[in-house]
Amino acid sequence: MDKTNVSRRDFLKGTAAVSAGILATGLARNHAYAAGGTSETLKIGFIGCGGQGGGDLRNCLEGNPNAVLWAAGDLWEAKVSLQKGRFDPNKKDDKNAGRYKLEDRRFFGFDAYKKVIDSGVDMVILTTPPGFRPDHFAYAIEKGKHVFMEKPVCVDPVGYRKCIAAAEMATTKKLSVVAGTQRRHTPSYIENMKMIHDGAIGDIVAGFCYWIGGPADPKGPYGDKRPDGCSDIEWQCNVWYRYTWTCGDHIVEQHVHNIDIINWALNAIPVKCIAMGGRQTRTTDGNIFDHFAVEFEYPNGVRVTSYCSQFTGKPSTRVGEHVVGTKGTSSCSGSIKGEKTWGFDGKGKDNNGGMLEQIDWGKSITGKGPYFNEGKNVADSSMAAVLGRMSAYCGRELSWDRVVKMSKLDLMPPKLEFGPFTPPPVGKPGDEQLFNLFIGAEGTEKKV
Repeated sequence: MDKTNVSRRDFLKGTAAVSAGILATGLARNHAYAAGGTSETLKIGFIGCGGQGGGDLRNCLEGNPNAVLWAAGDLWEAKVSLQKGRFDPNKKDDKNAGRYKLEDRRFFGFDAYKKVIDSGVDMVILTTPPGFRPDHFAYAIEKGKHVFMEKPVCVDPVGYRKCIAAAEMATTKKLSVVAGTQRRHTPSYIENMKMIHDGAIGDIVAGFCYWIGGPADPKGPYGDKRPDGCSDIEWQCNVWYRYTWTCGDHIVEQHVHNIDIINWALNAIPVKCIAMGGRQTRTTDGNIFDHFAVEFEYPNGVRVTSYCSQFTGKPSTRVGEHVVGTKGTSSCSGSIKGEKTWGFDGKGKDNNGGMLEQIDWGKSITGKGPYFNEGKNVADSSMAAVLGRMSAYCGRELSWDRVVKMSKLDLMPPKLEFGPFTPPPVGKPGDEQLFNLFIGAEGTEKKV
C-alpha cells in the first residue's frame, strides 16, 4: 500500500468529526416539513405502487404514526384505482386503511409522479422501476420534498449524474433522503461496520460479495402474455425486470445491496473493474444477463470479487458479504474473527432494517433524529453495479473515471409514451460495435 496516503482509519476519524460538527451546528436538523408546512401530520406521496413499494409504504405508515397517505401515482390506472380496491379507506382487513386520505389524488400515466409531488405532500416514496428514478428524484428535490427511494437509483451514467446533482441539492435545501439499502439501518450491520472502521480487522486488503440464487421477474397488470396491440414500451414496462433500461439488470437491481456493503466497509468506490457474464437460462424475452462475475479494484489496490446470478431450477444460494483485513475477517453483518473476535448480540434489538429505515426517515424529517441524506451513497453503489454490468456486456476492463465522467450512455427511450422502442441488443463481449455503442470509441461516447 502507498504509505504516502492518509490511512483509512485516520480518514474515517476525520469524517466522523466532520459529521459530528454538522450535527452540532444544527444543519442535520430539519424542523419544517416540505412545502413550508409545519403541521404535525406528515403527508406521503406514493409513486410506483407495486409489491416492493407496498411494503415500504406499510413500513412508513406503521413506523410513523403521524403520517398519512395523501397522494398515489403509478403508470397503470389499476394500481391506484379505488374500484380495484387500492388504498380503500374503508377496508376492514387493512390496519392502515384509516390513514388513506387520497380522495381525488390518484394519478396514473408517465407524468403521474409530477402530479403526486405537486399535490401538497411533505415526503415522497419513489418505488417505480429504477430507470425512472433519476428524473423522479430530481423533480422531488427541486420541489422541496423529502425522499425515500428504493435502490437502485440509476441504470446508466447519465442517470447517475442526475442523482448526484439532486443529492447535492437536497443537502443545500436540508431535505432528508433515505434509500432502500436497509442494511445501513440494521443494528447488526451498523455495529459491525463501526468496529471495522475502528480498526478491529486492521486494514482491509480484500473482499467478496454475493447474491447467487433463483430468478426474479415481477410482472405488471398483463402478466406474462403480451396482449394484442400492446406497444413495445407498454410491454417492456409491464415485464420491467427483463430490460436493462427499466431495471438495470439484476446485478444493479438486486446485487446492489451487497456492493453497497463493500463500499460502506471500505468507505470508497471502485477505481475500475473487469467482468464477465451471460445468459444461460434467461434466453427468451428481454436483454438482461442471468449471471455476472466481477472483480472490482478499490483504492490502494484492494480487490473485491462479486458474484450474482438468477438461474432457473434449483441453484445453490449464497447472499452476503465478507471482508479480509490484516488482523482478521468479518461478515460485515455481525461477526469478526481474528485478534478481536466478536459476535453481534441481538437480544432486545429490532433488526428489521426495512422498518428502521422508515423510522429514521420520519425522525430526520421532523428533527427528532439525525439528518440523513443517503443520495450519494446509493447513487455510488448503483453506479458501481452499472460499471460491472457495462464491463461484462462489452468484455472490457473499465475505469470509474472514464465511464462516470465521460460516458453519455442514456438507456431511456427518447420519448416516454406507449409506442415503438427497440432497446440495445443483448451484450456480446468482444463485439467492437457494441463496445462503441455502450462505451464509445476513443473517448467519444454515443447516446443510445
